[in-house]
Amino acid sequence: MIGRFIGWCLLVSTTTAAQQVVTPGNVTGVKISGQTIRITAANARVEITAWSHNVVRVRMDRQELAKDFSYAVVATPKNFAPSITQTADEIRLETDSLVARIGKKPFSVTFLTKNGEVLQSDEPGLGTSWIGEEVTAYKTMQDGERFIGLGEKTGNLDRRGSSYTNWNTDAFGYTVNQDPIYATIPFYIGVHHGKSYGLFFDNSYRTNFNFGASNNRFASFSANSGEMNYYFIHHPEVAGIITAYTWLTGRMQLPPMWSLGYQQNRYSYYPEAEVMRIAQTMREKQIPADGITLDIHYMDAYKLFTWNQQRFPDPAGMNARLRKMGFRTTVIVDPGIKTEAGYHAYESGKKEDIFIKYSDGQYYTGQVWPGWCHFPDFTGPKGRSWWKEQVKSFTNAGVDGLWNDMNEIATWGQNMPDNVLFDFEGRTATHRQAHNVYGLAMVRASYEGARESMQGRRPFLLTRAGYAGLQRYTAIWTGDNRAEDDHMLLGVRLMNSLGLSGVAFSGMDIGGFTGNGSPALYARWIQLGSFMPYCRSHTGINTKSAEPWAFGEEVLEIARNYINLRYRLLPYFYSNFYEAAKTGMPLMRTLAINWTHDPLVYDPRFQNQFLLGDGIMVTPFDSKQPYAPVYLPPGTWYSLYDDATEQGGTEKMLTLGMHTLPVFVRESSIIPMQSLVQTTAEKPSDTLFLHVYKGSRENRFEYYEDDGETFAYEKGASYRRVVEYKPAEGNLVLEQPVSGMPSHFRYVQLVLHGFGKDAAKVNGAERRLTAGEWVAVQPVSRFDPQGVANPVVKCKVQTLPLPNDNQSITVNVE
Repeated sequence: MIGRFIGWCLLVSTTTAAQQVVTPGNVTGVKISGQTIRITAANARVEITAWSHNVVRVRMDRQELAKDFSYAVVATPKNFAPSITQTADEIRLETDSLVARIGKKPFSVTFLTKNGEVLQSDEPGLGTSWIGEEVTAYKTMQDGERFIGLGEKTGNLDRRGSSYTNWNTDAFGYTVNQDPIYATIPFYIGVHHGKSYGLFFDNSYRTNFNFGASNNRFASFSANSGEMNYYFIHHPEVAGIITAYTWLTGRMQLPPMWSLGYQQNRYSYYPEAEVMRIAQTMREKQIPADGITLDIHYMDAYKLFTWNQQRFPDPAGMNARLRKMGFRTTVIVDPGIKTEAGYHAYESGKKEDIFIKYSDGQYYTGQVWPGWCHFPDFTGPKGRSWWKEQVKSFTNAGVDGLWNDMNEIATWGQNMPDNVLFDFEGRTATHRQAHNVYGLAMVRASYEGARESMQGRRPFLLTRAGYAGLQRYTAIWTGDNRAEDDHMLLGVRLMNSLGLSGVAFSGMDIGGFTGNGSPALYARWIQLGSFMPYCRSHTGINTKSAEPWAFGEEVLEIARNYINLRYRLLPYFYSNFYEAAKTGMPLMRTLAINWTHDPLVYDPRFQNQFLLGDGIMVTPFDSKQPYAPVYLPPGTWYSLYDDATEQGGTEKMLTLGMHTLPVFVRESSIIPMQSLVQTTAEKPSDTLFLHVYKGSRENRFEYYEDDGETFAYEKGASYRRVVEYKPAEGNLVLEQPVSGMPSHFRYVQLVLHGFGKDAAKVNGAERRLTAGEWVAVQPVSRFDPQGVANPVVKCKVQTLPLPNDNQSITVNVE
């Protein structure tokens, strides 16, 4: 009896000790070395480093800090000299952009503007603390503070009042509020009192973010193990925060031009005759398209790096025929390698010893599509090198795109054991630490393998899972969504949030992956998809066909209209991709980027609206809504279709119909367009159409071209021309090009919207303007016995042709 009592006391004592909340305590030692402050506290070791003038890093652990390592961060600290001073009570780190005030009694961190206004502060009494291995940072929630970003997260644009978990999850047919889903990007932006900041928590364990869920005191972020390791970013504008974050984690490579075109997929197209039928029908029905994607049924019994010889007897020949028609092929690749004797990938993987293992050295085996599988360890160079060799089989067969799926890691049962070990770049990590970065490591191997084997051509990469920094290698789509209106609108928010989080190249399954959508839903979805960075229709097995012609002639005409418009807008898309590669700015931009402190952009009625680039505002709506409100931010806005103008800072009620999606163009916008082509392999006409919308704001647009196919642009083979609109002077200035190659276009035709003049001066010489009309979309037929056509909706414009030479051109349009 006494022995049991003593045992119980020991158990209670041990449990109590394990559950204690441990804070860093008071600072006991400080060492300043250049840009870094190393702090010893009673219960922690801390390192605070100024990485740049607007980025400060905080690392903290209860033990000596480990050797620095990150899968996400590719930048190194800039070499500069911040001001670092200290007193008995605090340390002060000051740069040109912000101040970090570090309290000593106890340890705490407060970030301020140069004017002393609080950006973010540790919550007094809580700060950072540990409960066992779990570490949490508690931050004071400012009055009216909003939280945006955090990558691929469901819910509202403003995340206040919600909490989220980062654990990459195979979330088939997820609900509109489900969390987590596929990808982990632990980066958010806080907005309050006219100020904004960003915070990136670089910890690959399961992490949690709480923005005031179940409490009114703090926002917090935590990890179930590992360091408290975060980067604090300050910039007066959200765009500047995105640029700083993507400086840290890297920016996208320019994609191949064909990947910007329309792509068609389903689960699955087979055999080869069906693939060719889809391609031929696209051409016959004059639906511009550039890509066809093959899902898992192209494989032999779902085994990776194989082709089903009955369905696809000559993959290289098929891909060559598709290319002649202007199509590129993307194939799905899953990480699971079937454990089958004689299967070449299995045998070579064992020989090279590249599969992940249990702690006792046995290979981990899990079930996916082929059955029981082993999984390559992409977190080590040996596994990536093996994978890159395997990828050659696809590129040798003429494949141009790799679609990385099931890389969360997904296995049937969705519960991989934690005692599976990964190389982790020689550091050895359990599944708990490696899970969230596995998808990132896989797409790195896929990208590097494809780039090495494609003879100078750019590969297209798509992924379902990833971690912060995934934008360096791949586009992402939002997984297995549903053919429902609320999923269509959720997809817009997911993509807007990904854009806030450094991922500019994103898309969703147009039409919905699971279920059977209505014609009206598909029509609305394809309209929206035409304005998205990655434009792909996709549907699942045992669903109705979901090609543009599958919903009837009316929907076919609507789809053709908007895909046509996308192809005419390709110079605008491509220039914005160049901006994304250069600055990290997304193509799809929540209105919170430009109008951060306008409360109406966070209103659930308007939170789905987004800008494409800087100039085009897209307003998504439920396919069943007969009318709906739209918010026009301050400024003048033009209807894309007829140039009708509206003054911003107002709400407007719209009457909706299936044929058109409400789209507005911002005043002073500069939008380059081209003639219609059926594929990016087809050259447009020799004239670039430069649409300019009269307005009162100064605007600058950097137009960009390269060959769209190779990496020659990395060696200067590109064409750039800045176009500036200066309303105060009445001038439009086409600056002298910066060119390592000639432009694709011999002429520029100005298309002036809203100016109403009949003459302009070009470098001082007067020129007549030609009155004309511009039509964004063609009228959809009236499907009745009399065949009466709907009227053409058009914009009245003035046009002016100019030579596209190497001279600076100033056009006075006032």
